[in-house]
Amino acid sequence: MGGHAWRRFSPNVTVLGIVSALTAMSSAMIYGLLPVFLVRVLGASMASVGVIEGLAEAATSLVKIVSGTASDWIGRRKPLVVFGYALSALIKSLFPIATLASTVLVARVLDRLGKGIRDAPRDAFLADMIAPDVRGSGFGWRLALAIAGFVVGPLLAVGLMHWSGGDFRLVFWVALIPAYLSVALLVMAVRELPPVDEPIHSRVPIRRADLVGLPPRFWWIIAVASLLSLARFSQAFLVLKMHDIGVAVTFVPLVLIVTHLVFSMTAYPFGLLADRIDRRRQLAIGAVILVLADVILATSSSVAQTALGAALWGLQLGATQGLLGAAVADAAPQRLRGTAFGIYDVAIGISTFAASAAAGVIWTIGGPAAAFASGAVVATAAALILLLRRAPQDARQ
Repeated sequence: MGGHAWRRFSPNVTVLGIVSALTAMSSAMIYGLLPVFLVRVLGASMASVGVIEGLAEAATSLVKIVSGTASDWIGRRKPLVVFGYALSALIKSLFPIATLASTVLVARVLDRLGKGIRDAPRDAFLADMIAPDVRGSGFGWRLALAIAGFVVGPLLAVGLMHWSGGDFRLVFWVALIPAYLSVALLVMAVRELPPVDEPIHSRVPIRRADLVGLPPRFWWIIAVASLLSLARFSQAFLVLKMHDIGVAVTFVPLVLIVTHLVFSMTAYPFGLLADRIDRRRQLAIGAVILVLADVILATSSSVAQTALGAALWGLQLGATQGLLGAAVADAAPQRLRGTAFGIYDVAIGISTFAASAAAGVIWTIGGPAAAFASGAVVATAAALILLLRRAPQDARQ
């Protein structure tokens, strides 16, 4: 397999990675500035930022499972993927015209609605086209391409903010360009696969028997992913941490560049590793890295320390995110993969909402040190569980 595993993937995998990169570029240009825009321009409180970030992830949870199940039901993935990306691109037009925090909330939730519609069918689409023995590296390859957009986007945002003298709305307008380009590329360059095996359109899309039939290893993966998400709240708090230590608003998105550069560079190598070693051990390593990141961010008072914490945050994402996607794909039968990824996304959404809302309140009461320290405590619990409790015997770890 080695460094050339990507040559065994369908061309769709790379194209989907580029589509994701363009969308990520657009999102990063907006979301890298949005927390500061909310606080400084629209007058929102820190607690409000936490609630907005949490609701944006959680409000789409049911949509994710419905869209995943729908892709199983109709036996096709691409239509829902296209619709989800197109909706997100359209809704992003609300950000540059927003004058109230409530408008940002609506736009943020609707944008995540598009993400909710596309994510489970897209990941099931990837699982359908990637051979099991290279599934970890396949999911890592798409992530590596996708996260590159989160490196380029903040760089563009910083350049535009510097050139325009801090014009948030100009950056938000320019961010629409890659969003619409991603939809065009998806429509023209990604080919639909033949219908999935055993489509379920002849009956109710999802039944209790299907959920019961998912193996124990699948539910173990869901439990682990949820706990890790509780330990890792929204990256908006990385941006706010940079602002808190006195970095000028023009340059605060640089913290996301650090995070996503490390994420992008490590996602594929960690994906290769996940195809070769005990996956439980790799997840535990990711949890330990998150503990270190949170401790550094809780105690940092300089740009260098904050950048190190952000880099470790990106490293743990690289270690865990592609692995979790591959693990879900391995555990679920093909005819229920969309449903399985929907359940996975629901669990992540609920956990992220709880973590982000709590972090906003804790930050308001005790400051950034308390918020990141709380994340370190939960990440420590996740690491201990992964190290001390084995997965079900039928799991591929």
